[in-house]
Formats: sequence, structure tokens, C-alpha cells
Amino acid sequence: MKEGRTKRSLDAFVIGEDMHARSSFARDCGSGRSYAVARCRGPLKVLLSLGILVVFLTPDTVRAISLSFTDSLASPTSTFETTFNVVGTGDVTIQTFGFGGGTNAAGQTIPAGGFDSTVALFSGSGNSASIVMIGTNPAGSSDLTSLFSPGCPPAGMVTIGTGSGSIVCGDSQLVVPSSSLSIGTYILTLSVAGYQPLAFNPGPPTHTLLSDGFSAPIGTPMFQTCNVTSDQPTGICVTTTSNFAVDISGPIAPVPEPGMFILVASGLAMLTARSRRAPDRSI
Repeated sequence: MKEGRTKRSLDAFVIGEDMHARSSFARDCGSGRSYAVARCRGPLKVLLSLGILVVFLTPDTVRAISLSFTDSLASPTSTFETTFNVVGTGDVTIQTFGFGGGTNAAGQTIPAGGFDSTVALFSGSGNSASIVMIGTNPAGSSDLTSLFSPGCPPAGMVTIGTGSGSIVCGDSQLVVPSSSLSIGTYILTLSVAGYQPLAFNPGPPTHTLLSDGFSAPIGTPMFQTCNVTSDQPTGICVTTTSNFAVDISGPIAPVPEPGMFILVASGLAMLTARSRRAPDRSI
């Protein structure tokens, strides 16, 4: 599963109802994963906001946010992984848009034409992360398995072939209930529909870990989607792009880069030093 991993490619995310980060943030404040607090309006404001979040963010006060990711896979046997934290109580929803398109949580218009995907959720960090269970089923969705949770709408439908059954949904909306979650670190994996984590398919008890790898249970993975219709009873296939789009929504937070903690600590130390040097203006 080490081939072609795409990790944490955060194109945009939305925090709560009134703090937004769009792709322009990368142009304004540098490329890479960004924590858009106050839209980069000065280091001091960012540091203060981060400090407030660190001090006052508790499970009882967390609001649902959405993280939006858009990217492409290098090959059909590549995978996308991103790590995030569950910081409160509530359901976590994973919604893809790459296949049928739509408008993601960051307000971006996602074009149709990408591949239909497999998504799966793991608890923990690194390869030792284990598949989250929803009842007796692994937390995942793929239109090539019986564990498919259709996400249309909000994603669009796609026509493949003609006749009855030609309009299909290839996007997922996986809702992981709060009863299956606890506060901690999680990993979302996304891959083409025909390339699935073994912890998802066949799943427990044989396989439970992210380190168990991925497999292609129905043949060689491809950027291709096939469909059977009344006019094409033997099947018809279309070639897709390598693009994907996925949202994660719920009481969650992105995992800060290690340097962010140093930045916050340095900023708070600077503020403390400045306050100590400030003259006493009291009378």
C-alpha cells in the first residue's frame, strides 16, 4: 500500500459558520496545508486565535466543521490519506464529489468525470490505525460492494449507457455515528472503487489494520467505471479522470503541523514578554 500515497492534500476547509478558508489562502499566505484563522490578517491575530482555540476548545463547546480536499491520484493503485482529530461528540460524515460533481463544503464547484471511489475510516495514527466499526460492519463505502452508502445528492448523477439503469450514483455519503467514535485521531483513506483496504474488504476478523494494505478484489484497478443497463446487458464502460474531491464534516479539527505548536508557543512567549515591558499607565 506504500505506492503512490497522497497525504493530507488540503485544498480548502471551512471552520464553523463564519470562518472560511478558500484556495486563495495558499496564494495569500503560502502553499501547503493551511490553518485559516482570521484569513491570515497578521501573525498576532492568528496566534491569539490559535491560543483561544487551544485553551477553550472542549468537547461540549465544539461546533461541527468541514474539511474539503481536492486532488488527483498518480495511478489507480495510489491512495489518498488524511489525518484529522475528532474533538467533540457527534456524527462524522464523509461525502465524495469526484464522480458526479457538485458543490463541496468550501463552496467550490467540483466537475463530474472523476473516478468512483472507496472511502474507509481508521482510528489511530500511522499503519497501526484500525478500521472503525459501525455495528458489525467496517466503516467504509464503495459502489462495488454491498456496503455502499450513496451520496447523490448532494453529488450529481452520471449517465453511463442508455435505457433503464443508465443513470448512476458513484459518490458516497458515509455517516459514522457518534456511538462508533471517541475523541482522538483518525485517518481517512480514499482510493479507486476497485482498490480497497483489506480492513474494509474482506475486513475483520481477518484484517483490521491500515498496515494490512490494499487489494483489487475484482481485477486490475483502473480509472474506469462500468455499468449494466437494459440496452447494454453485457455492460458498458467509460474512462474517468484521476480527480477526486471529498469532504469530512462533524466535530473535527485538522491535525496541526509540528511547527504550528512551536509558532504558538513562541507567539505566546513574545506576548508575555511584551506585556511585562509595557509601562504602567495607571494613575
